[in-house]
Amino acid sequence: MNRLLSHYLGMTLSSPLVASASPLTAGVQSAKQLEDAGIGAIVMRSLFEEHCQRDNELIHQILHDQDIGHFEADGYLPPPILEKMKTTEDRYLETLMAMKAQLSVPIIASLNGVSPEGWEEHASNMQQAGADALELNIYYVAANLNETSEQVEKRYTDIVRTVRERVDIPIAVKLSSQFSSPIHMIEKIKMAGADAVVLFNRFYQPSINLETLDVDSQIQLSTSAELAERIRWTAILKHQVAIDIAVTGGVHTATDVIKASLAGANTTQVCSVLLKHGTPVIASITDDVTRWLEANEYESLEQLRGSVSYKHSQDPAAYERANYLDVLDNWQP
Repeated sequence: MNRLLSHYLGMTLSSPLVASASPLTAGVQSAKQLEDAGIGAIVMRSLFEEHCQRDNELIHQILHDQDIGHFEADGYLPPPILEKMKTTEDRYLETLMAMKAQLSVPIIASLNGVSPEGWEEHASNMQQAGADALELNIYYVAANLNETSEQVEKRYTDIVRTVRERVDIPIAVKLSSQFSSPIHMIEKIKMAGADAVVLFNRFYQPSINLETLDVDSQIQLSTSAELAERIRWTAILKHQVAIDIAVTGGVHTATDVIKASLAGANTTQVCSVLLKHGTPVIASITDDVTRWLEANEYESLEQLRGSVSYKHSQDPAAYERANYLDVLDNWQP
């Protein structure tokens, strides 16, 4: 009996551990290593619409230069140039099809668009290439003074609705935590056609280089300390909105997986821990979760899922303001 069977996006996974979008999910070989290590599903590295736009502009420029060249050269492009004319999306879809052909775990394509047409077209192409589901990586920083919160929320729901009209495979939406009412926002996203939410997107935080006075974009790997925010909102969301929940950001140990599951998460996505320790950590976490379930007499992870959510917690106020007061009162140097 597999105690770790988990259900997400209409699929049954052998493990709650899902490899989130990262360099490790960009190629077939590394994805196969993740599968061999026991991963439950794979989210491919995101396809960015900006890269596709850049490629199309470059191809247009090459073809334009060819058209105005010598007559003898018209219609001839050396193989290296032809290979370069293969776009980022072409290579992404080829990798997706290769993963589907060589791997047995579900493959979730990830898309980061910038235009309604881009979200629609690329999502449709991913479905045609065989993706089991889509993860919409809506990475947007609301930095415009004149843009209201209602407009920001509408941007998200419009994207989901646009993609849903073009594809019939399951859709997950990777969200930021920076909404005034995350639960209400998730309900709106569900009504627009989403099947799951991924909590939460980790925005890369810029810094300032004091030597050059340039703005540095730095990638900071997560730690288990970041999981607390995900657990809170997972617990509050569970049983309020009928939508699957994936937790991402701060999942490093079996303890993290168990806590997220108790709060109500269907799956837990891992990235930083894989980049730090490699694929063998998957088996280590899996074994530790299984041993904990056995020691605590749980037949399966599904049995405990959501049992400490807001609805089922013995102290629901602990997820709200009352917990803030308790923490301050109990703090000791």
